[in-house]
Amino acid sequence: MGQGLSQSMSPSLISLQERASAMADFFKAEDLGSLPFFSGLDQADLDRLLDRHRVVEVPAGQTVVMEADWGETLMVVLSGLAKVRSFNADGDEALLSLIGAGDLLGEISVLDGEPRSADVVSLTAVRLLKVHGRPFQAMLQSEVKLAIQLARLEASRLRDLNRRFSLQRSDATTKVLDALAYLARKSSAADDPLTLIPDLPQGEIAIIAGLARETSSRTMSKLRTRGIVIEDNGCLRLASLDPLRKRGLIA
Repeated sequence: MGQGLSQSMSPSLISLQERASAMADFFKAEDLGSLPFFSGLDQADLDRLLDRHRVVEVPAGQTVVMEADWGETLMVVLSGLAKVRSFNADGDEALLSLIGAGDLLGEISVLDGEPRSADVVSLTAVRLLKVHGRPFQAMLQSEVKLAIQLARLEASRLRDLNRRFSLQRSDATTKVLDALAYLARKSSAADDPLTLIPDLPQGEIAIIAGLARETSSRTMSKLRTRGIVIEDNGCLRLASLDPLRKRGLIA
């Protein structure tokens, strides 16, 4: 019976299960401790967090978390890029934040026990570590360093949101430059605005910039013509920090 069941499963499904299992076996406490967010935890706490953990790979364009869903799982982005989004009353998509390697997902629901507050959608292939939220919640009450790390993470997201909100009345070029710098920073372990930007659909850049797709596309064409945005190994990259400085987007 077991053999028949195995034969009836598609090869792709078996492959995905084997890959997930293999990745989980190789993710150890020292791997978790090497991530800046968890670097202050001792071996026992790291082991508690990894109890029955899973590592999964999500293709680009997939919904990782759905708004209003219930969930007690905390997720850590190991690689890739995702967006946190919601929709306004007119049905227009609004970007809340970008999520890159080292960031957390689902921490708000773990903290307050409420449903998920927004959708999370993968912009590139994303590798996620999934752990149970209760041990994490308990550690926040006893591990000051962990609580401070979480406060810093949320403060960083709030700063990004405030910055983009302050640019609502800015011109299209400023908005696109800010969106590209934001994408680069979240794609970089060093928070570097000159990092390579993943090859994303033009519509995604427009959403991040808060512009109509046509306006964003025209602005991108101008920036490429002027050499401000260049192509590098199939990706985009800002050529220098000067345009960001001139528009007050960085100090």
